[in-house]
Amino acid sequence: MEFISDYGLFLAKVATFVVAAIILAAIILSASKHSDSDDDEGELKVRKLNDKYRHLKESIQAKLMSDDEYKAWNKQKKKEAKGKKKAAKTKSEGDVETKSRIYVIDFDGDIKASDTDTLRRSVTAVLSVADPDKDEVVVRLESGGGLVHAYGLASAQLDRIRNKGLSLTACVDKVAASGGYMMACVADKIIASPFAVVGSIGVVAQLPNFHRLLQKNNVDFEVLTAGEHKRTLTMFGENTVKGRQKFLDDLEDTHGLFKEYVSERRPALDIHTVANGDIWFGKRALEVNLIDEIKTSDEYLIEACDRAEVVSVSFQHKRTLAEKVGIATSTALEGSVWKVLSAFRNQKIQ
Repeated sequence: MEFISDYGLFLAKVATFVVAAIILAAIILSASKHSDSDDDEGELKVRKLNDKYRHLKESIQAKLMSDDEYKAWNKQKKKEAKGKKKAAKTKSEGDVETKSRIYVIDFDGDIKASDTDTLRRSVTAVLSVADPDKDEVVVRLESGGGLVHAYGLASAQLDRIRNKGLSLTACVDKVAASGGYMMACVADKIIASPFAVVGSIGVVAQLPNFHRLLQKNNVDFEVLTAGEHKRTLTMFGENTVKGRQKFLDDLEDTHGLFKEYVSERRPALDIHTVANGDIWFGKRALEVNLIDEIKTSDEYLIEACDRAEVVSVSFQHKRTLAEKVGIATSTALEGSVWKVLSAFRNQKIQ
């Protein structure tokens, strides 16, 4: 009985806390709607990958050294850093040579190419500062494709880079198929890992049809259109041979546009050989000129650090106060539930 009483009191406290948290979150959410629209743009993140790889190397070196070796190495390192700083100060501002930069943008695609908005902002940011004469843009691309119009827009964002005269490299570690390859082919150079999946230059559409099921149950379904081709295939009505043929014609036209797009950007490619919807793994893709080099993105960027300043550019959504409160509430509630379950389990064991 004592446990039941404590349990009831605990639930009352939890309920009070949750209700108070919901009210507070609602107030904050209402206030956040009146905040500046710039908050929706996200926060620009710029990270120097040279520093990242150097820190990894130095961390391993430090672990492998004895105490005396580490002291001597650390002393020499500080001395070199001080010398570089002093040398930089002695140079006049006009004599300082700016190092070429490589801007790294990530794109992780789903069927709707939802990352396109982030890609658009990243490209805009890079184009505002990049020098076409010496800088390069690297896109780390992962996508199995999706909606034609969505990936058409994503590819157009990469076309902006080419149109500005900047060198563009696409790195594919896992997959760039269909719409993903539509994006990759924009690049001056495509680099893929040995077993990355590329290609799938084709178009597919599929939908179920429930007409016979509805007919069996005496359910009528009518489709009313103004315009002969407003609706060619339907999920519930009876599909006609004419409507099906028009749909196939549209698919063929889309496929033709896809092939033209790839051919314009990779003229050395035998489009008739590869545009059959098939996919190729890295090495086989190299043999048919779908890619230009076998290498992982890590290999390429680590090597690039020796010749340029490599920076990662991305936009991250800034959580509103309401979202932060919601996450905190969820975490607290989850912890409370675990406490109740643990107490109940201990009570049973005793």
